[in-house]
Amino acid sequence: MPISTRRISRRKGVSLIAVLSVIGASALAVVVPSGAAYAADTATINGATTYQTIAGFGASEAFGEAAAVMNASSSVQQQALADLYSPTTGAGLTILRNEIGATSGNTIEPTNPGGPGATPNYLPLSQINQDMGQLWFAQQIKARFGVTNVYADAWSAPGFMKTNNSVSGGGQVCGSAGASCSSGDWRQAYSNYLVQYARDYAAAGVPLTYLGPSNEPDYSTNYDSMSMSPAQMASVVDVLGPTLRSSGLATQVTCCAATGWPKAGQYAAAIEADPTALAAVGMVGGHGYSGAPTSPLPGWTKQSWETEWSTFEGFSSAWDDGSDASGMAWAQHINQGLTGANLNAFLYWWGSTTPSENGDNEGLLEINGSSVIPTGRLWAFANYSRYIHPGAVRIGASSSNGAVNLSAYKNTDGSLAIVALNTGSGSDALTYSLANTGVANGATVTPYLTNNSNQVAAQGTTTVAGGAFTATVPGRSLVTYVIPAGVVSGNTITVTNPGSQTGTAGTAISGLQIHGADSASGQTLTYSATGLPTGLSISPSGLITGTPSAGGTSTVTVTATDATGASGSASFTWTITGSTGGGFPSGYHRLVIAKSSLCLDVFGNTGTAGAAIDQYTCNSQSNQQFQFVPVSGGYGQIQAQNSSQDVTVANSSTAQGTPDIVQQPVSSSAASLWLPQQQSDGSWQFKNQNSGLCLDVYGNGSTTGQQLDQWPCKNAPGTNQDFNPR
Repeated sequence: MPISTRRISRRKGVSLIAVLSVIGASALAVVVPSGAAYAADTATINGATTYQTIAGFGASEAFGEAAAVMNASSSVQQQALADLYSPTTGAGLTILRNEIGATSGNTIEPTNPGGPGATPNYLPLSQINQDMGQLWFAQQIKARFGVTNVYADAWSAPGFMKTNNSVSGGGQVCGSAGASCSSGDWRQAYSNYLVQYARDYAAAGVPLTYLGPSNEPDYSTNYDSMSMSPAQMASVVDVLGPTLRSSGLATQVTCCAATGWPKAGQYAAAIEADPTALAAVGMVGGHGYSGAPTSPLPGWTKQSWETEWSTFEGFSSAWDDGSDASGMAWAQHINQGLTGANLNAFLYWWGSTTPSENGDNEGLLEINGSSVIPTGRLWAFANYSRYIHPGAVRIGASSSNGAVNLSAYKNTDGSLAIVALNTGSGSDALTYSLANTGVANGATVTPYLTNNSNQVAAQGTTTVAGGAFTATVPGRSLVTYVIPAGVVSGNTITVTNPGSQTGTAGTAISGLQIHGADSASGQTLTYSATGLPTGLSISPSGLITGTPSAGGTSTVTVTATDATGASGSASFTWTITGSTGGGFPSGYHRLVIAKSSLCLDVFGNTGTAGAAIDQYTCNSQSNQQFQFVPVSGGYGQIQAQNSSQDVTVANSSTAQGTPDIVQQPVSSSAASLWLPQQQSDGSWQFKNQNSGLCLDVYGNGSTTGQQLDQWPCKNAPGTNQDFNPR
């Protein structure tokens, strides 16, 4: 079937059976309320409250859309690519989602090799039109705009690997749970096929971040599709995960791209219930058609992305026409996904499309002959993607005006992006109070405005004064306030150094009051501290109390901060006599697990934050080399050599028995600190400071790829909690 015919029917079924309820709710949400201007309202931005890390924003060019751009004139190519991916003139997207084609002419394995164990004859991407133009597109956005986050999902396995012997019409992968075929189990052959696709991209200079075996497995269509239950998808990932791992690629598995967020939760639950699948999957994706992402996936602690969503009315480029295709509507969808579902990434369906193929709103822009027409949806994405960079952390943000949807993000370079969406028709003047953001008096604030008259247009700047700034958000408008990295000097705060302190493990201290002074009158100082011995804490007023639980010498830094963001610090040593939990050998070591004789391991030998910590056959690679870095009170960080990141309990969880041990950038948070405790046979267990639980192989398992969890300490040698440095 020609691509154009297939694409016309690409989404119509979903729009009729699933999307109407979502569109209806959204249409109601964007109705204009009263037109009166609001009185001055307040907004609070708090950097001490943190949520998810942002991976980015993106779209797909699947089903030949990339080829349409590739075959367009040079001027159209440049404009379309810039509108989508330029961080200065376009949306600044940072993610591209590929389709792994399965039909003849679009797949690297068009013919049955003769059975699941036979040697396949893979075609190079150059023989399938540069992978339907997708390889060309990925290379272009990498070269022009530095975009490197490219990942791929398969809509279907090749037909000969499926129960229905067809690319379309659903069907399951032969050998998946409950799906038997006379030809045998094709899961390994399917995994090899997917990994070959990833190898081809890596060889072309575009390594994939994630590789997915399915797209909407809960929806059977007359084009490329599979009908796979959650259990069946988990059984496919059971094979794909180890295959991808053994390839040496840093690519991780993603699953399962269900039609809506509630469905995505069902597939995530099946992955969570399967330790092998859970160790392999780094990200669960879901779409917005049969249910919008409004809340986090229950129990899921790894990356969660909304990976496809669009509408299907006749083409509209409007910012605010009351329809679900408008920019206003999509600004609300993005805000809700980021703040309600804690999404790490938000993707539209197509980046570009053409009227001859669809003529609806499945793209962020339309290529019509020699014209490139950006939509209000594209500019809605721009207000987020241009200024919220990969690696940014969402921080606390609230508004006294319920009509203003507010969120805030701290980028890795220290810059701050505050996004305000005014869903009311009246303008609203808000005073933004900045707490714990590293921003002080004199910092410049630049607003970028999108509405019916502006597309991410820079407005007049303002400055931070008294730890706050005031700005007006016009009605039915989206504004991003950008504050660059760096703190402008303001008030001077002096903290009196109390001198060196001592104490005894198990004995409460009498209380140490810290004193500070502010050069500005009328300011109240709030105190915080790092490096305190375990068991001690400091109150906001500067009083340190508690009972130290372990011996050792710590360097304590106390910081006093006023309402303007100005701060001052003092550092001193605090020595606690008693057991230190020390003695763990210095330097990098393999950590051999006593129960399984396997080694502690960063899954996939990747440097990606959030990668799972598992057990695997011992080898000489740097992802199995760890060092213990003492921090305070006997506790310290377990750092992987390949990534220089910490072994951490995801989301600072205190739950036992959940395989949620991952690597994260170096941090002094309690979830990243472990106390080494030597056993009678010379092995070591590691007790987490945050939970009081011990590092543990999930399920007491002995299989490779088993992820680690935390569990009550067994305090006995030879268990799945005991590690021997080698």
